[in-house]
Amino acid sequence: MRIIRGKYGRRRFDVPTNIKARPTTDFARENLFNVLENRLDFEGLAALDLFAGTGAVSFELLSRGCSRVVCVEKHPVQYNFILKVQKELADDNLMPVRGDVFRFVASCREGFDFIFADPPYDLPQLSSIPTKVLDEAAILRPGGLFVLEHSRANDFSSHPLFVEHRAYGSVNFSFFVRPE
Repeated sequence: MRIIRGKYGRRRFDVPTNIKARPTTDFARENLFNVLENRLDFEGLAALDLFAGTGAVSFELLSRGCSRVVCVEKHPVQYNFILKVQKELADDNLMPVRGDVFRFVASCREGFDFIFADPPYDLPQLSSIPTKVLDEAAILRPGGLFVLEHSRANDFSSHPLFVEHRAYGSVNFSFFVRPE
């Protein structure tokens, strides 16, 4: 895993071979962050990374100046890898949570400026994620941005907060914005 830019830019970490995640490709992640840099000033933002996997997006957010990043991952191999990288970086602005994303979202009382979700593409509840995050939990702050990674089989353009779709190879991102 490579951190692309920021204070930890160009740092590399060896991902365990028995990982159960499908990490976002470096190509897609780099393009996503190029888009995000034009939409967000990361400095001081509170961010949430759902289905964190290797934590690559979380570490990219920390590297670019987010003051608080909560990442949620239920699989022990990935969660322990996130803890290992956090220890190596000695960054206390990351709060790893080992648990189920849907339970976390339903019980969360904190607001976030940026939320990223990268669920397994075959997750049966994938199509419900925007509703759970944006409508039911309402954890995205006014003016905040939510990005959902998904396969080309999903279309979220009918959601009232949907603003944009981007595709990089087989990786698709849907963008949602909560009005000010």
